[in-house]
Amino acid sequence: MTTTRTVQTPFNRLLLTGAAGGLGKVLRESLKPYANTLRLSDIAPMAPAINSSEEVILCDLSDKQAVHHLVEGVDAILHFGGVSVERPFEEILGPNISGVFHVYEAARRHGVKRVIFASSNHVTGFYKQSETLDAHSPRRPDGYYGLSKSYGEDMATFYFDRYGIETVSIRIGSSFPEPQNRRMMSTWLSFADLTQLIERSLYTPNVGHTVVYGVSDNLNVWWDNRFAAHLGFEPENSSEVFRAKVEAQPMPAANDPSMIYQGGAFVAAGPFGDE
Repeated sequence: MTTTRTVQTPFNRLLLTGAAGGLGKVLRESLKPYANTLRLSDIAPMAPAINSSEEVILCDLSDKQAVHHLVEGVDAILHFGGVSVERPFEEILGPNISGVFHVYEAARRHGVKRVIFASSNHVTGFYKQSETLDAHSPRRPDGYYGLSKSYGEDMATFYFDRYGIETVSIRIGSSFPEPQNRRMMSTWLSFADLTQLIERSLYTPNVGHTVVYGVSDNLNVWWDNRFAAHLGFEPENSSEVFRAKVEAQPMPAANDPSMIYQGGAFVAAGPFGDE
């Protein structure tokens, strides 16, 4: 079921980092109603601006001065940039660790008071799939990528406590056109539900630092969003429509991490650099 939602008054300018990525390309289209101008940034090449409603800027998140200039003149930041898969720590460090610091420092210097941080379910990936978590469950990152997102959530808390910059950290499950395997039947987040969650994260007042799991209305979920109820997020899609297709796939072995841990294969990636 799809519910018609009232579009809020657009921001003058929103910044979307990671605009060349998979979700960035989706959000480039779906976020248009929420900004008079959408500033799009990535280190990778992007399609040129279609008209004056878009600004396309190449930016390396590890470059503090470049990020400072990138943030100038924006009303809110949707920080989706960085490495989005498990990689060696050295590859994570610049974009995901230094990068999130540079974004928050630039927000502080330019008076930006709202950040939407693309966190990840991999912040708690070492929990078993039999467990139900909420925003207060201790974090158990499943790799360097998950560690970087955990660090980003700490950065968000610090910048709210010290400087009053509010953040909604969205622990994104698996946001693809459809779930690709049995694990994603629980973690799937439709693009429409992601857009709705971002809308609620942008416009809900007094969020402080809110942590919310980004997941659709799936039959079996591992995450309880009771501590983010004030956002009013009501997912409208479910992975159930894909169940027959997914269950036609061969059954993984019982000891496969994708059948045991919430983080799936991420818990077994690496170590990197061993001879």
